[in-house]
Amino acid sequence: MARPLITTTAIMEHVRKLEDEHPPIRLDSVDRTIVNAPVVRERFAPVIDYLARVELEVDRNVLELLTILPGVSEVDRYFYQDVWQPQEVAHGVILDRLQVDLGLPPSNVFLGIPMRMKFLGALAHLPAIQEISRLLYYLTGAATERQAVVAYSRFTDQLNELGEKAISQTIIGQIKRQEPGHFAFYQMSATQMIQDGVLAPWQLFVARVLREKGFALVGTNYEKQLEANLGGVLVGLEFDTELERYAKDVGRLEAKLLWANKNGMEFPPYFLEAMRQSVDLYRERGFNPAPA
Repeated sequence: MARPLITTTAIMEHVRKLEDEHPPIRLDSVDRTIVNAPVVRERFAPVIDYLARVELEVDRNVLELLTILPGVSEVDRYFYQDVWQPQEVAHGVILDRLQVDLGLPPSNVFLGIPMRMKFLGALAHLPAIQEISRLLYYLTGAATERQAVVAYSRFTDQLNELGEKAISQTIIGQIKRQEPGHFAFYQMSATQMIQDGVLAPWQLFVARVLREKGFALVGTNYEKQLEANLGGVLVGLEFDTELERYAKDVGRLEAKLLWANKNGMEFPPYFLEAMRQSVDLYRERGFNPAPA
């Protein structure tokens, strides 16, 4: 039986539900009690720093979005402005406070816009280019949020194993519950574009080239030390021993929509390549909580 078509109305209703059911998490609603701070700091410093920084960089993400999509749609604006941004900022503030509690420096947030984003922005007045950018925005968002869902789930399990129930349940657990709704928004939006045939074959080709040649995992910002820090997250959460499985989980939607599962592709190879490079850089450089 064919699945029902995704409509803009359905996406808008999804965003309204997110707003109603998942208000930003208040700092005074969490329990920052830490049973063994030295152990948590030693095992998870790269993890907490990375998660806090990525969540706090949403203002830059919005600037990037406005750069490449000056004609942003009503539903996209509603999602990023009224729902996603307030939720993510709250996540970042709480995680940043947690790492300070652990004796770590606060996050060094990157607010610049990469040159490749500015290049796309210079062409954004062309409707055909803007549609390509919109699909890439949805695919990037989906991969990012799926990565967050899996990472927060693993982090929760590992904190529970250490007996750190307070921060596991009231911090990471609360944040984890909000991320799947973000993923669903991007998944629905990207799927709608493909099902409606919004992009011509040449536009899909350009999207594939841009994605393959310019792919970077969230939070790395095309900087080697930040890539190394992400490698620290993969090692800290013990994904380094199962990178292919992790890449499949994060990249499955992109393989289906952008590459149409070409030649049985389960995930685009650039996902796994970027993850392996991050782990290698971490083992070479180590973790730097405040890269220049």
